[in-house]
Amino acid sequence: MKALRYFSILIVIHLTSCSDLDPASLVEAPPHLITSETLYKDMAGFEAGLNGLYSLLRDERTGGNDFMLANMMVGTDNMVTNYTYLGFEHIAQDWGNINNPNHLQYLRQFTFLYKVINTANTIINRAENAQINWTGGGSSPEQNKNRVVAEARAIRAWAYRHLTYGWGDVPISTEESSSTTIRTDWERTPVAQVRNLMLEDWEFAEQHIASEPSQSGRITKGAVQTFLSELYLTLNNPERALFWANKAIEDPAYSLITSRYGTKQGEPGVPFMDMFTEGNENRHQGNKEALWVWNYALNVPGGSYHNLNFFHNGRYFAMQINGVTPFQLTVERGGRGVARMSMTKWALELYEPQDDRGSDFAIRKYFVFKDAQQNAPFPADILPPGYSYGDTILLDQTNDITPGTTLRVDWPYSRKAEAGSNPSDLAGGNRYNDFVYLRLAETYLLKAEAQLLMGDRAGAAQTLNIVRKRSNASEITADDVTLDFILDERSRELVLEEDRRWTLLRTGKWLERTRKYNKNGGQLVAEKDQLFPIPQAVIDANLTQTMPQNPGY
Repeated sequence: MKALRYFSILIVIHLTSCSDLDPASLVEAPPHLITSETLYKDMAGFEAGLNGLYSLLRDERTGGNDFMLANMMVGTDNMVTNYTYLGFEHIAQDWGNINNPNHLQYLRQFTFLYKVINTANTIINRAENAQINWTGGGSSPEQNKNRVVAEARAIRAWAYRHLTYGWGDVPISTEESSSTTIRTDWERTPVAQVRNLMLEDWEFAEQHIASEPSQSGRITKGAVQTFLSELYLTLNNPERALFWANKAIEDPAYSLITSRYGTKQGEPGVPFMDMFTEGNENRHQGNKEALWVWNYALNVPGGSYHNLNFFHNGRYFAMQINGVTPFQLTVERGGRGVARMSMTKWALELYEPQDDRGSDFAIRKYFVFKDAQQNAPFPADILPPGYSYGDTILLDQTNDITPGTTLRVDWPYSRKAEAGSNPSDLAGGNRYNDFVYLRLAETYLLKAEAQLLMGDRAGAAQTLNIVRKRSNASEITADDVTLDFILDERSRELVLEEDRRWTLLRTGKWLERTRKYNKNGGQLVAEKDQLFPIPQAVIDANLTQTMPQNPGY
């Protein structure tokens, strides 16, 4: 019954991760008495509430077997199941009856998104109290209120974005829910109406959020403009999509990274990968391409962790050569990965030879045997018979990952996810580096798509060439530009970043391209799999109103 109550109350207030609260802002009440009434009295209380909201949404990249981002990456054209366990990668390999309304994966993620929405609603609704003291921070009370509400509304729209792409028609909630306002009569709102709410939220947010984040880890105006551009493409309005993409692109605060910078600029590398180097991710660290960076930290209150590296990085530690398992876990190698989702062979081979995005700096294609000094402070690799330190072992992508050939421990992987290991726990699954959640290159790619839909193929080619030139890819012409080419380019640029499933569904290409390029599950996808099932527990909890299931389930 506990699971059933989750949706019935649309999640009792997730006030904050209490570890995110500033004790100085809560002197009127001890921490164990924090409630909405005691927290949302002044600007400091609302900042604490926003901290909790951001802490909650970062769980999209956290959670072991309930890792939500896997739903949006694996089981597509560029990401394939390699090692299955209990999460979505299992569904994405077998589909059929395993993809069903009783799978716990869906219940936890559906209710997680409504928890985000309810937390945002709490901030939005409580902000209308006329007694709140909005002074502080060097801005006017009105500016402070509008900015707080704008950030909450931007995140509410973010949650509905996931819900509409994943489940289609979903209930709309814009009011704070609690244990005293339990509803059992929810109705699925048509997607068009939900997206109208998203549009209203993001257009309000765009007016009141600045180009720079209000705090590190928070959303920017450029991110909101990029979400608006994508939404207008979804609404088949490329003119407005182009308008909003240009708003972000023309903002002098944002620019593509075209030269080396940051903590490893004196070492071999390419500009494209500096953004994914620990200590370089944030705007204040020099990453002017970043539109939204999610912050994580080890041993910091509220810092949390993510699992992206753990899920994608390869199982190199299990490779065997001449009967020896040689490679030690090191920070430089990204710690221990489990390879539950790996790049497809098609995705790995999508790059021109000179394209920095497909280079050895961007994709792990080999390992070098290292002695104790080179691996320090970790042990030396164990040499197999006939090998020496300095020898190179190539990873193998000769044959695609297919049913019966999974658990490929020597498969290449993206190096975007190598940072963030805890040196004291390299075998653990938690990663603590900040991660670029959204960046300007995606805005350019949305712009190119809008230009194509408007019939301006020459303009689209020019836009794509701006992105391609940064990574030394060859220039293209108008004749090269098709929707499939743009989707290919998005994979080259945004693999392991974008919500790939959402992109392919939005463009009507998920079934076609997954069947064509994903050789471990792609042959099994069906029409019904384009939408996830509404969790059966949610349907069962809606006692006084019938909630219909998605077709085919």
